[in-house]
Amino acid sequence: MTEQAEHSPGENLTPAEQSASAEVPPHALPSSVVDKKPRLRVLALRSEIPRWLMITAGCVSVAICALLWWWTTLGSGEERILGHSQLPSVAETWERLPELLDLESPKRHIWDNMIVSLKRVIIGFSLALLVGIPIGVVAGCFPLIGSFFAPLILFGRNIPIAALIPLVLALFGTDEMQKYMFIFVACVAFIIADTIDAVSEVAQRYVETALTLGASRLQIVFKVLVPLAMPMVFNSLRVLFGLAFGYIMLVEIMHEGEEAGGLGFLLNIARRRGLTEYTMIIILTIPLVAYVIDQLLYVTQCWFFRWKYGKEAERSTAFRLSRHVLRLFWRRAPAPVAVSTE
Repeated sequence: MTEQAEHSPGENLTPAEQSASAEVPPHALPSSVVDKKPRLRVLALRSEIPRWLMITAGCVSVAICALLWWWTTLGSGEERILGHSQLPSVAETWERLPELLDLESPKRHIWDNMIVSLKRVIIGFSLALLVGIPIGVVAGCFPLIGSFFAPLILFGRNIPIAALIPLVLALFGTDEMQKYMFIFVACVAFIIADTIDAVSEVAQRYVETALTLGASRLQIVFKVLVPLAMPMVFNSLRVLFGLAFGYIMLVEIMHEGEEAGGLGFLLNIARRRGLTEYTMIIILTIPLVAYVIDQLLYVTQCWFFRWKYGKEAERSTAFRLSRHVLRLFWRRAPAPVAVSTE
């Protein structure tokens, strides 16, 4: 009797009876178990957090930087932690802002210079795309061609960007062509290398399936490898375009004429004249413009490759906003109503 009492109540039940007894209805469980929900683990490894928490964390980061800027420039003269020649205060920077927004002075106007710099980056980057992507696709598909371009890519990716300035000055002078070719030379090796990596990472099973279906080599390249590699290539181009936007300022030091010479030229004027307020305004403006451009490229990427970024795009505010904007200008025609002839 004692040994039988020590056994669990369901030990002598059949498997079917044990599974039935295991399914306890919710009303039979304690309320603490029924109402228990998974807690939000903010610092869990690689865990997803709500979007409101992401935005809050970003805003806190910006607020801390602004507070540090205000605190280090608080006071006047020697009372400040950082002097005016090192870092202007928030109020001093704000007072100089109208000077950079003066439409009567295009050489100093920040938006005119921003447009000039963007135009140079877009033209030079487009030339690099026209050359780099085809070479990268061919080199990624055929290892012999990839081996031929490997030393050139290694040289182009590892040469310091500043070392290219004397080269493009000697070859193209100081006019606009020099700015375009500087961006071209600085970016084309990275575009080729990223395209090769994207094509090489396409799974071999897709190629074998296409060969089984009787596809030719050209069909495999243009209908299998290129479409599957383009999302990764486009994502790399987004990052590289932001770097090219910073590269252009290295060759905008020299400018002739009374028109806008670019952000690099404006920064050079501010440095020579000791206008640290101009420098801070430009430094704060560039990330904002770069963020807008990156979001535009991201939206374009999501529209082009919906099959890959569909779920991710639905969580993006910029993508949802673009969809609402498109609906204002383009609406699907209503389906025709079937009319009965009886």
